[in-house]
Amino acid sequence: MIIFLNFSFLFDWYSLSLLLQGLMLTLILAFLAVVFGSILALIPAFMRLSKNKFISSPAVFYVEIIRGTPMLVQVLLIYQILNIPLFLIGGMDMGSFIPGLVALLINSSAYISEIIRGGILAVDKGQTEAARSLGLSQGQTMFKVVLPQAIKNIFPSLGNEFVTIIKETSIFMYLGIAELMYQVGIIKSSSPAVTELYIVAGLLYLALTFPLSKLMNRVERRLRYADQR
Repeated sequence: MIIFLNFSFLFDWYSLSLLLQGLMLTLILAFLAVVFGSILALIPAFMRLSKNKFISSPAVFYVEIIRGTPMLVQVLLIYQILNIPLFLIGGMDMGSFIPGLVALLINSSAYISEIIRGGILAVDKGQTEAARSLGLSQGQTMFKVVLPQAIKNIFPSLGNEFVTIIKETSIFMYLGIAELMYQVGIIKSSSPAVTELYIVAGLLYLALTFPLSKLMNRVERRLRYADQR
């Protein structure tokens, strides 16, 4: 059977602009999730490093709950809990966007907290002991000695998390957030080229994630080389 593919929608300015807008919003959502998710992730990461079970246990519970449930469930649950009425900013319904972003931050912070914790634990304990013997406090040791070295361990995994989040933003089409798959749905409603639309959507996601993966591999090799010198 011969299948004739029709990509003529790519030459239609309206369809093309929808795809580009969706691509841009997908990238913005993933960027916000990584940046602000990393800041939020410091809290459960440091809590889990505590030897006090009253401090570490809530963080363990939080991380396990988030990692053990589908992101779609988390997004829909937070959407229902916040129940923000429709209001528009720049043509975007913030009543859907805000719950979606909150869910994404919560989800990414749980995963990134484990990346940060792993990066900190990978730093040689001798570095901590040496800093403490020089008279640095626990906080000074963490922020001046341990964290700068841990960032080298964290950075490659953080890049991989960025790639994962880019793909997971497709879930937000269920909230009506105009990311890439939502825009594909709009074009699909007036075009018979459904297969072609999904092919283009896949290629656009690949165009975002493949260069980023290659960049992260390159950074990782450079960091490894720097450690060996």
